[in-house]
Amino acid sequence: MSSISKLSASGFANSATNSRPTTRSSQQPMCCVDLRKRTAGFGNPISSSKLTVGTNHPIKASLVVRCSKNDGNGSTVKKTTLHDLYEKEGQSPWYDNLCRPVTDLIPLIESGVRGVTSNPARKMLHVPTFCWLSLIEQFLFCMNTNIPESNINFKELVQSGKDIESAYWELVVKDIQDACKLFEAIYDETDGADGYVSVEVSPRLADDTENTIEAAKWLHKWVNRSNVYIKIPATAPCIPSIKEVIALGISVNVTLIFSLARYEAVIDAYLDGLEASGLDDLSRVTSVASFFVSRVDSLVDKMLEKIGTPEALDLRGKAANAQAGLAYQLYQKKFSGPRWEALVKKGAKKQRLLWASTSVKNPAYPDTLYVAPLIGPDTVSTMPDQALLAFLDHGSVARTIDSNVSEAEGIYSALEKLGIDWGYVGSQLELEGVDSFKKSFDSLLDSLQEKANTLKLVSL
Repeated sequence: MSSISKLSASGFANSATNSRPTTRSSQQPMCCVDLRKRTAGFGNPISSSKLTVGTNHPIKASLVVRCSKNDGNGSTVKKTTLHDLYEKEGQSPWYDNLCRPVTDLIPLIESGVRGVTSNPARKMLHVPTFCWLSLIEQFLFCMNTNIPESNINFKELVQSGKDIESAYWELVVKDIQDACKLFEAIYDETDGADGYVSVEVSPRLADDTENTIEAAKWLHKWVNRSNVYIKIPATAPCIPSIKEVIALGISVNVTLIFSLARYEAVIDAYLDGLEASGLDDLSRVTSVASFFVSRVDSLVDKMLEKIGTPEALDLRGKAANAQAGLAYQLYQKKFSGPRWEALVKKGAKKQRLLWASTSVKNPAYPDTLYVAPLIGPDTVSTMPDQALLAFLDHGSVARTIDSNVSEAEGIYSALEKLGIDWGYVGSQLELEGVDSFKKSFDSLLDSLQEKANTLKLVSL
């Protein structure tokens, strides 16, 4: 059960590079928040009541979050580092997962989560935790463990004449609609600045400009929620798609951005779309640009290890955040000046930078490496379970994204001098990302087909 209780003396260090709790003497009020529902055995499947995760950075203590006091009566109000992240530094914490049932998001919202990103075709990771599964993988899990509701829903869809892919989208859209309802209050309170739920067009369309546009229109109309983001990949063929979809007044989460050059093209597509929309009021057309972080280090580190010099090895784990810091500089430059000011007069909102791929892939690195150094105003950090729990547990809230721009520039240049081709890095990661998403999507549809066949609902 979720529980909240005061702690008297223990706390956690604020250092983002320290993954272990330390003791401090501060008398600041503290709360212990445990969002986990446990089963009898560690290896047993766990309800998606979340935040129990498999990680190489195990957090053995209870989850501790800061509390602040109400003015007046002196009673304590539950405040987490996620609340501080938004209220003090202007960064919106989002959750990079969408669990079944979506009501499991409620305690996360109460803890300060302000939006959700989802990839319906995400692969299941190696840990046995239910909430790591994509929506459809969770659905299949329910069917395979004989949870009646999932079987009934699937039977009804297939028996009504739906093909497997159509049934897939029916299930996904329903969950997206339900999640949008949960975040509706945040969307309304912020006048459409926050409270979004993202759903991605089919990964099969990553190289198809026109059909991506049609798919975005179709999904937007079907979901029919003001606070939905349609995710479109930042592939070269989809850059024109982004412009056209924005011009139609549809809000977009641009995903799979791995390089500064492609990021600038994404910004230009957003600005071009706003200008081409013909709308007098642009305030309801918003966007985020999902800039992927940890995967950059995963690739660049391998390249540095092949070079093998002390200078090269010393730069491991530094490429991703350096590039991200320069992306923020580009963001500030592009969303200023006469062109942008003309759009602001029509109510335009900045396309916020969203830090994606924020979980640590290398167990030798601090578990908040891709969260704590990227804190800044008008940004979003979407965190999967591992990163979210780590930051709640011992994250430090302070503006860091532009605290040392010269260092970021130095690292970026040093990597180039060592022979790291940033263009290659971006292209390679994009290819890998698109290919991975396509394979996952196809695999999930195959799994649904197999389940339908097992239930003797459709023939091969």
